[in-house]
Amino acid sequence: MRTPPPRTPPTAPTEADTEAFRQQLGRPPRGLRAIAHRCPCGLPDVVETAPRLEDGTPFPTTYYLTCPRAASAIGTLEAEGVMREMTERLRTDPELAAAYRRAHEDYLARRDAIEVLAGFPSAGGMPDRVKCLHVLVAHSLAAGPGVNPLGDEAIAMLPEWWRKGPCVCAAGTEDGAGDRGTGRPAGGQGSTA
Repeated sequence: MRTPPPRTPPTAPTEADTEAFRQQLGRPPRGLRAIAHRCPCGLPDVVETAPRLEDGTPFPTTYYLTCPRAASAIGTLEAEGVMREMTERLRTDPELAAAYRRAHEDYLARRDAIEVLAGFPSAGGMPDRVKCLHVLVAHSLAAGPGVNPLGDEAIAMLPEWWRKGPCVCAAGTEDGAGDRGTGRPAGGQGSTA
């Protein structure tokens, strides 16, 4: 894509946001703290989750991609071998590896600012490999360009997923148009929010 979606400030989730999440993933949210990024259509596309779920279970995936259109497009990239190629580049490009390590440190710092999960990894395979592009894209969207180099690269490979309008029909959307979210699309993000 030529122009990635702009960074948006984190906001407290509204009832409409929670309903959009429910439709996007086909279930209620767990550990939802904030809307970390909004799609240009206005709906949440990345949420921030608590480092521990309500029952105390550790949940290290702080930024979770919810938009089924974006997730499907990312799943296609994963199926095409993009993660393998990125991981290989980490082994051969010291500058990229250093930038990716800084992204890992940023992710941990953001999670630790909420609650420290001692001994738990960041997410997405950071800092040594690429295990989940969904997480890297979510981190890039939440943190803004220049923080996660491989998340930024993946975003640049995606189509403009918002161009057809909202992905779900939730209260508060401008036109109510869009597909019905039917559950988590192809690809994943490790744990489930």
